[in-house]
Amino acid sequence: MGEYRKLWWTLIAVLVVTFSILGFYGTEFYRKAPPIPAQVVSTSGAVLMTRDDILDGQTAWQSTGGMQVGSIWGHGAYQAPDWSADWLHRELLAWLDLAARETEGKPFDSLEPGEQAKLTYWLKQEYRGNSYDPDTGTLTVSDRRAQAITEVAAYYQRLYGDDPALTQRRDNYAMKENTLPDPARRADLTDFFFWTAWATATERPGTDATYTNNWPPEPLIGNHPTAENIMWSLACVMILIAGVGGLIWGWAFLRRHEPEPKAPARDPILSIALTPSQQAVGKYLFVVMALFVFQVFLGGLTAHYTIEGQGFYGIDLSWLPYSLSRTWHVQSAILWIATAFLAAGLFLGPVINGGKDPKYQALGVHVLFAALLIVVVGSFAGNYFAIAQTMPPELNFWLGHQGYEYLDLGRLWQITLFIGILFWLVLMLRAMIPAMRGGGDKNLIALLCVSVVAIGLFYGSGLFYGERTHITIMEYWRWWVVHLWVEGIFEVFATTALAFIFSSMGLVSRRMATAAALASASLFMVGGVPGTFHHLYFSGTTTPVMAVGAAFSALEVVPLIVLGYEAWEHWSYKDRAPWMQRVKWPLMCFVAVAFWNMLGAGVFGFMINTPVALFYLQGLNTTAVHAHAALFGVYGFLSLGFVLLILRYLHPDVLFNERLMKTGFWSLNAGLVLMIFTSLLPVGLFQFQASTSVGMWYARSDTFLQQPFLETLRWIRTFGDVVFIVGAVAIAWQVVILGLFRQGARQPTYA
Repeated sequence: MGEYRKLWWTLIAVLVVTFSILGFYGTEFYRKAPPIPAQVVSTSGAVLMTRDDILDGQTAWQSTGGMQVGSIWGHGAYQAPDWSADWLHRELLAWLDLAARETEGKPFDSLEPGEQAKLTYWLKQEYRGNSYDPDTGTLTVSDRRAQAITEVAAYYQRLYGDDPALTQRRDNYAMKENTLPDPARRADLTDFFFWTAWATATERPGTDATYTNNWPPEPLIGNHPTAENIMWSLACVMILIAGVGGLIWGWAFLRRHEPEPKAPARDPILSIALTPSQQAVGKYLFVVMALFVFQVFLGGLTAHYTIEGQGFYGIDLSWLPYSLSRTWHVQSAILWIATAFLAAGLFLGPVINGGKDPKYQALGVHVLFAALLIVVVGSFAGNYFAIAQTMPPELNFWLGHQGYEYLDLGRLWQITLFIGILFWLVLMLRAMIPAMRGGGDKNLIALLCVSVVAIGLFYGSGLFYGERTHITIMEYWRWWVVHLWVEGIFEVFATTALAFIFSSMGLVSRRMATAAALASASLFMVGGVPGTFHHLYFSGTTTPVMAVGAAFSALEVVPLIVLGYEAWEHWSYKDRAPWMQRVKWPLMCFVAVAFWNMLGAGVFGFMINTPVALFYLQGLNTTAVHAHAALFGVYGFLSLGFVLLILRYLHPDVLFNERLMKTGFWSLNAGLVLMIFTSLLPVGLFQFQASTSVGMWYARSDTFLQQPFLETLRWIRTFGDVVFIVGAVAIAWQVVILGLFRQGARQPTYA
């Protein structure tokens, strides 16, 4: 550890404490998850459904695309309703109408305000009361509620079928005809939807909040933010301010300054001859670009489906439904970004090892590439056959569609990808461990090695749930992958890799690079690990989970405050030496990463971060604002920067085409700005107003979203999408012509 002892011990302490918190409160998910009844019965003794029926409904929901068709408890796609909120509201209205006809002999809407208030009071008492018996596992509902459940179930069975009366509604929801053809499975699906809605309305024993902490907003039964929600939202803001203040004080008094090293006359990395394994990495770049362009075009198509259902400017694309296009859009994003990170690691391996390949390293790179292609083709094909409902139900989870956003690929392909990542880990360690044996300062390599091991292992957390695992427990492990693996571990790897690259170039001292990387890792992890819980406020969790998530996720924003300085520092590197002009465009991507990290992860992330804000915003287009700005703005640009940097060193004798690069870089940024500020954010804010004033069911309904002015806002997004697509194609074409044909201006002699 040497002179970095304090930084290492700080990082170790942060990891021990934060993962202890994550694990300790993770047990809450197993102990306090909303119960799934052994059976649901009416007061007259009729059995409405069983536990197996509910879990069969969960698997049926997964096979339709799951979170890619609407959402459950706010997690999933934004076009169709949140099914738990939608079912709840429909069941409440059905109960009120039944009660009005039984007691007053006329529909609820025809009653006087006083009569309506009386029935609404009875409604709240029945629905918020908990009639689940933990000893027998039986949930008992009134005969009136049983009838309301039957009526709502009939509607959903028609919606997921091909009832002509609901064709327009399916089009509004971007659902294909006969989304779930089997009537028996549709019946099971409604049982699952009922249970998710029951958890949102029923108070957890010993509390005055529902199992989902009163989410979704539903005035009919008093689903409003709890006192704890408001208290921890205030704490979240206070912790953020305190954290920012502490960071500024630490930056002012603890940050060490030392003279900038004199940049070498020639790029030191170019003095290392390319190894066979580095040359083999070149083909990864084409896969990255192919998946990137594929994802971008699918994004434009998916966005258009919010206007035209299953059509594209009059062309029938029902064979490629919204659920499938969004699945491929999300999944290809994960795959191309992950592939770019894997390629960056494989390229850096020999550099770390002094320009030498371990034995059979190039063969390993080829084998990993073949495995990657198998995962891509197999998972995409499985998604298609699952959503088309041509895959046998018993094979869906393993070969088709898991139904969970970002982890949509079938379990077999997920396991294959995990094995591939572990194989990548072995390839990396074979190159890095020998480098640790030499003399000199190896702390930066050690940190890079730790981050590589974490990338290899943490993806495996997505295997800790099964097809019929309780959805609350599944969400816990899913966010280990989506938040902790992607937003946490990848962030540390990227920071450390860039520190190693810039120090290897001689632009910063190894000492400063190491200290900065260790400090950054601690800052990212202190909020990022327990901050995983901020995605889970309303997923059937308890107040302590909300408290931990709110408190620590506020700290996630703190390190983003200094990213403006980091952007300037990266940009200033181009003037350290003439040869730095050759890596101008990778540097520009890294500058963009800092900007979008601040805006997308910082501003837009904190916009939906506090419990009281997320109570009204979860599942709205404001979430999509954060997702696009953070996922592409940060990890997308970071991946493109890695790709361009690798390409630069694979073909050092050829320059980038300035026109192509300017078009690509600025179009991507401008397109992202346009799609956010002219469409996604305005739509999300209008939905927010609807959610707070009427309810979540209304903010996600076709009645609200198909209003002309909101359709116009979604049409306007087309301009941003087109600009973005132009940028993606320009960057991809640059990689192709430079990677395959080496077309461009010859490199000046200083390179």
